Amino acid sequence: MEYIFEGKAKRNTFILMGLGLLLLIVGAVFSMMGHHEGESHLGQRIWTSIYISGFFFFGVSLAALFFLAVQFAAEAGWAVVFKRIMEGIAAYLPIGAVTLIIVFAAGSMHLHHIFHWMDPELYDPASEHYDQIIAHKQPYLNQIFWWIRTIAYLGVYIMFLRVFRKRSLDEDAMSTDNEKAIFIKNQTLAAIFLVIFGYTSTTFSWDWIMSIDTHWYSTIFGWYIFSGMWIGGMVMITLLTIYLKSKGLMDFVNDSHMHDMGKWVFGVSFLWTYLFFCQFLLYWYSNIPEEITYFKARIDDYTWIFWGTMAVNFILPMLLLMSKDAKRNASFMMFVGCIIFFGHWLDVFMIVSPGAMGPDGTVGLIEIGPFLAFLGMFLFIVLGAIAKRPLLVRNHPYLQESLNHHIN
Repeated sequence: MEYIFEGKAKRNTFILMGLGLLLLIVGAVFSMMGHHEGESHLGQRIWTSIYISGFFFFGVSLAALFFLAVQFAAEAGWAVVFKRIMEGIAAYLPIGAVTLIIVFAAGSMHLHHIFHWMDPELYDPASEHYDQIIAHKQPYLNQIFWWIRTIAYLGVYIMFLRVFRKRSLDEDAMSTDNEKAIFIKNQTLAAIFLVIFGYTSTTFSWDWIMSIDTHWYSTIFGWYIFSGMWIGGMVMITLLTIYLKSKGLMDFVNDSHMHDMGKWVFGVSFLWTYLFFCQFLLYWYSNIPEEITYFKARIDDYTWIFWGTMAVNFILPMLLLMSKDAKRNASFMMFVGCIIFFGHWLDVFMIVSPGAMGPDGTVGLIEIGPFLAFLGMFLFIVLGAIAKRPLLVRNHPYLQESLNHHIN
């Protein structure tokens, strides 16, 4: 059983990309015509919006690779039917990496100032822009070391992706007599990946996101970023499965499988909420100026978006996905999943924009445009990758267990 990516589906991805670029251009033109912002400010806003969407979709792809590794390490049988979907979403990882490198390179060349610490004057005691706090972090937060870490993160993730995908093809082609051998290799590889990911997902959160607000830090920030990526990945796996089932494909995915995916979406939403409140309540209660400034800027300048993000990403899944019937209703899950997916894009906006744009950040055409363009490119890559292989794996040792999965 194979998915054919052509015709209307492929055309729609191009429409999304074209519409996104058009909205970005229109938004930029309106901003210049209305003299709402200067050229440098407009450039900063465009780069910031590109980075927000670029990082968001990179995170969705990386989360799919993480969840695939979890299935191997845990010897989980129920999710084998989703394996091709996870592999397809993870296939976007190299494109997402290139997007991040472009934004980072532009920052290094001072085409934008998302990463304020990249300004060399901040480290010069003779400069009027000298910043003692940032200068104190220079042994870790300097461009040479930062770029080494960045290339290492991306290179390692892509390497694991390629090995997993290659072994997946090998497993399909091999004899059933040797099916356990390649699974054990994947299990070992997954265990190594999860240890590396557990460390690097925290450090790249410091490097790529927390360093935007250079004076502030949180000890659980890496977990918070990870939880947002994870829920985005789980929602995308669910949405793509529902889409393919609506095309008459993936009949082997039953209501019990979708129920379990709904529980993952529900559960990880609570994990994100827990980490959100761990940061917010403890810092706010302590009332230490250098700690609460991060949240004060978001509450004062992005009030509705800040609280709206909490409502969409916690209250909505808590109320709408609690029942068993809701998790098994494909149309309802598609509706709720799309809202949660966009809600976590808003979460990334809320994390990045106040530090990069100050109080002037907003959600307009310049922000929505890149989101739609990246969504179109993401779906083009992912659906293309899914179409290259049969939707159901062969010779996996837990395939029959997955096909017979049933819960009351």
